This record gives sequence, C-alpha cells and structure tokens, in this order.
Amino acid sequence: MEYMQAPATSSQGNILCCTCGIPIPPNPANMCVSCLRTTVDISEGIPKQVNLHFCKQCERYLQPPASWVQCALESRELLALCLKKLKGNMTKVRLIDAGFLWTEPHSKRIKLKVTIQKEVMNGAILQQVFVVEFVIQGQMCDDCHRVEAKDFWNSVVQVRQKTSHKKTFYYLEQLILKHKLHQNALNIKEIHEGIDFYYATKQHAQKMVDFLQCTVPCRSKTSQRLISHDIHSNTFNYKSTYSIEIVPVCKDNVVCLSPRLAQSLGNMGQVCVCARVTSTIHLIDPNTLQIAEVDGGTYWRNPFNSLVSPRQLEEFIVMDTDIIRNQKLGAGAGIRSNKHTLAEVWVQKTSEMDTAQQYHCRTHLGHLLNIGDLVQGFDFANSNVNDEFLNKMSPSHIPDVVLIKKSYNRSKRVKRRNWKLKEMDKDREGMAPEDERQYQDFLEDLEEDEALRKNVNIFRDASKIPVESDTDDEGAPRISLMEMLEDLSLTDATGGEGADMLTE
Repeated sequence: MEYMQAPATSSQGNILCCTCGIPIPPNPANMCVSCLRTTVDISEGIPKQVNLHFCKQCERYLQPPASWVQCALESRELLALCLKKLKGNMTKVRLIDAGFLWTEPHSKRIKLKVTIQKEVMNGAILQQVFVVEFVIQGQMCDDCHRVEAKDFWNSVVQVRQKTSHKKTFYYLEQLILKHKLHQNALNIKEIHEGIDFYYATKQHAQKMVDFLQCTVPCRSKTSQRLISHDIHSNTFNYKSTYSIEIVPVCKDNVVCLSPRLAQSLGNMGQVCVCARVTSTIHLIDPNTLQIAEVDGGTYWRNPFNSLVSPRQLEEFIVMDTDIIRNQKLGAGAGIRSNKHTLAEVWVQKTSEMDTAQQYHCRTHLGHLLNIGDLVQGFDFANSNVNDEFLNKMSPSHIPDVVLIKKSYNRSKRVKRRNWKLKEMDKDREGMAPEDERQYQDFLEDLEEDEALRKNVNIFRDASKIPVESDTDDEGAPRISLMEMLEDLSLTDATGGEGADMLTE
C-alpha cells in the first residue's frame, strides 16, 4: 500500500508522522505508509473469494442473470466476466489494473491480482494491490439440462415416406451425417414409415426443414400448439411440429406416369424405372433410354405411384441379347442416357427352367447383360396391377417384363466388402425384420451407382480384410480405395478419450 503525493521541492522539509513520529515528506494525511496501512483498508467491502459457476457439459461460464458464455482460461472474456462479479462492490474505488495469477488448470481456482485507488484522509490518494480468488463451482446450464433430459423439446421434425422400402431414408441419413445436422437434435426416434427429430429451439428445426427441402423431393406442413401464456408479459410458449412427406418413390421402382406428365417430359413412355432419388426423381424409359428429372413440385401436381415393391421382383436368366444401335426417337423427344445401352433380350424365370416359357422385352441394361446372367425384374404379363394410369394404357404398350438390375451373389459381395458407413444414434421402434436386407440393398446401390455415392462419406473398414480369389469375382461393381475415408478417432497419449476442461 502506498499513497500518492506531489513532488517535493528543494526548499521543502520533512515533518513528523502524527502517529509514530518518524520524519516523512509532507502529505495530506500527515501519516507514514505503515500507519496508513494499519488505519485504512481501501479494499474493505470487496470480497476476496467469489464463486464462479461453470457447466462441465458445454464448458461455459454463467454470466448473471441467465446467460452462459464461452471463455478460455486467462482470456480477456474471462477477465471481463470476473470483474463484472466484483463491479457492484467497487463503486467507491477506482480500478487501476487487473491480471491473472497462474493456477493449476484443474485446481478449480482462478486468482485475479487487482490494483485499486481511493481518496482517504484529507484528500490523500491511496493505492492498494490485493488478490481475489474465484472458486469454480459446477452447475449444469439449461441447454444441457434439456439435452440430458431427452424428453424436453420445443420443435419436432417428422419425416415420413409411405413406401415399403427405406432406401431413401438410408441415403438421407448419410447426408445428415455428412453435414452434421444431427448434432443439434435432442433425440432421434425411428418409427414406422419415418424418423422424428426433436429440437430445443425452433431455429434448429427450421434449419433441418430447409436442408430436407433442398436434399429430397418433399412437401412440408407446419403446425404449433400453445403450451402456456403469460398475460402480464404477453409472452406465448408454443411447441412446433414440422411434417415432411417425401415422395413415395424409391430407387429401382417401376412407375407409370400420367399421359400429360409423360408428354411434358419429352414424349417418353409412361412405364419408367426410377434410376435414383436425390433432390429430384431420376426416371429412365427402358424402351428408348430417355431420361427425365421430376422435382417435388412437379410430382405433387402430377402424382404417380410405384407399381411394384422389392419383394415382388423375380429372378430371370438371360437367354439371348441383341444390342439396338441407331435408335431413332420421335418428334419432341427428350435427352437420352449415355451411361446405358438399349438392347432386346429374351429371358426366362429361374423358377420356370423346366418349361419353355420365355419373355421378350427391351431393357436399358444392355451394357451389363450377357447370356447366362441373372437379372431381377417385374413380370407384367402374369401379374395383376391396379393403377389408375396403367389401366387406361393400351395393352400393346405395356411390356411383358421390365428388368430392373443385374443380380450378383450377395454372400460373396458381403464377404469382400471392405468399407462401412456411419449411423446416427437413434431410438428404434417397430423395426421390421427385413430391415437388414433393405440395408444391404442400399449398400449394393452405392457400389453400383457412382453418382449416388458422391454425396456419401464412405469409410475404410480396417477390421475387414477381403479375400481375393479368381472364383469369387463375378464382375460385381466395387468401391475403390480412393473413394474411402479413414475412420479417425482423436485420443490422448494414454489411449483414452481426451479429458474435458476443469473436470474432477
């Protein structure tokens, strides 16, 4: 502690301290520094130990009355927060300087060295330096309370698709993981025909809705329910529900378009195959190789349904094939696919090998099929399909068989698959037993469709070393190592997960 005084002149003499009598330069208090220290304490009323509340989950500090801020140790933000805790007790003194003293990071103590000034007896200015100790106390913030509760939510996004296959949902899950949109969700529930995402704020739910509308063809509805109303402050508490309905069409579905829609897409045939579903529905005409894209708005104005479920597909064997070259399209025709080859094939059901029954059809899989190959398709000739547009078509325009995809040995493909996908942590309810088969279908689609897997993070499976041999290679498509990512995990020197800041 010391006092401030004017500089002494050469003619100025010393005086005696009024308390202890030692010679000192003149000052307004007429007292030496030692006597002032014992008489006056300008830091009186300023607490020397203060509690600072810290949330271990999100590593934020409480800034009264109710806000939580992110501060690094010995940062300017943390210094400002500590001084605000002392501000109410420092109204009668002047703050000169403040700085941190080193403490062990895990000691739950923060020490602040504070320098203050105050005018004391007869106008003398006294300066004093002291240390304030801040004790870190754990307190969970409201946001972390809601996350841990799992049941508290303000908004929910209900995603639904009325189909028997979940290929679109598996693709959507990978997009959400890639863009890390699942991190803000309090809970994710997988139920029949869809997934529910629960959020603590309406803004996070709206962000998910905007992402879905840009990612898959869908339509949305919004509703809200009043929970409480404060008549004094005129504040309302709502729970919001966003309903997202994805078009009921999946990859490898056979669809029948309305005549009006088929004409608007370049006079393509009404019976088409869905090549893939991204932000639009990609259709291909197996008779002409014409391709078209249908977005969500166009679909809901001219809806069409899938004619066949994956369980209704049958296995055929190729008996003969003939590539069609220089196919001429009619007037007003749209774009043709360059990745497919048009061919005429004769096929026979593997279940009817003891008969002479064969079927003739055109297919877009001419670049894949050879005599003796197995292929999955739908038998229109021996099936009863009830569809509004198909029933009005001329029987001569309805093909006997529509081939969907080439068939490979699944067990061999699984055995040599050296990659994996990540999954979201979600509650599962009402899971069907065929979900594993549908998931394998999705993995095979990624192997076969390069355009589809460009939007998916594929990780190398280090625990699975495929065995190569000449007998198990049937020409099935595979994913190269260049397209795989390393599944990294950040660990500390001990091999365990890194420790959080200021934990026990």
